[in-house]
Amino acid sequence: MNIIVCIKQVPDTNEVKIDPVKGTLIREGVPSIINPDDKNALEEALRIKDMYKDVKVTVISMGPPQAEVALVEAVAMGADEAYLLTDRVFAGSDTYATSTALAAGIRYIGDYDLIFCGRQAIDGDTAQVGPQLAERLGIPQITYVEELKIEGRKVIAKRALEDGYFIIESNMPVLLTAIKELNQPRYPSIKGIYEGFKGDRIKILSAKDVNVDEKTVGLNASPTNVLRSFTPPTKSKQLEFLEGSPKEQARDLIVRLKEENII
Repeated sequence: MNIIVCIKQVPDTNEVKIDPVKGTLIREGVPSIINPDDKNALEEALRIKDMYKDVKVTVISMGPPQAEVALVEAVAMGADEAYLLTDRVFAGSDTYATSTALAAGIRYIGDYDLIFCGRQAIDGDTAQVGPQLAERLGIPQITYVEELKIEGRKVIAKRALEDGYFIIESNMPVLLTAIKELNQPRYPSIKGIYEGFKGDRIKILSAKDVNVDEKTVGLNASPTNVLRSFTPPTKSKQLEFLEGSPKEQARDLIVRLKEENII
């Protein structure tokens, strides 16, 4: 079984700040990490590898040269090989153009049975790349996967909804997007870190290598435009202490919460 996992290196949003004048993200000095949902996607692929024989896990990412660090970590966690799509022509790609490039990269890699993506990236929160990628490859997709079983050439997935879940079956090949409830990602092993930094498992690919039309990727091929980024203004409210017995305080608290339309 061949499994491909798509990951993205993103800025740690816990450290990101917005320039109040320009309205742009301040990235200087902000550490980069593997997108959290993508780690869950990788972990599920590695779990399948642990459970079954003859499973190969390949990781692919699109980004600048420094994104290779994320692929080193993926190999250190247990991936067999990794590919980095990096080229100036990819710069400025939105989800539409990114899925075009990733689809070309996956076709370059070749045969696959499962493709895993994270639900969404924390730097954009669009949840679009996975579904767009499935459409470009012409394969079925199951998004928001929180449980997964494999029976022969069939997958059975529990797909999370806001008010419940679906149980969905699909034949392979199929693309799945993972959410954090799916699993708990493992830590890289010492041996894995050594293997990752050897560098021979990570291959660098350009747009020409994967035979992608340069007019279909990059900023000019991206229909999405971000108007501005900003921090929502905070509302300051006067602090109020509730008095009386615990029962009276609980009653008054419920009244206040209803007045604020919180409950």
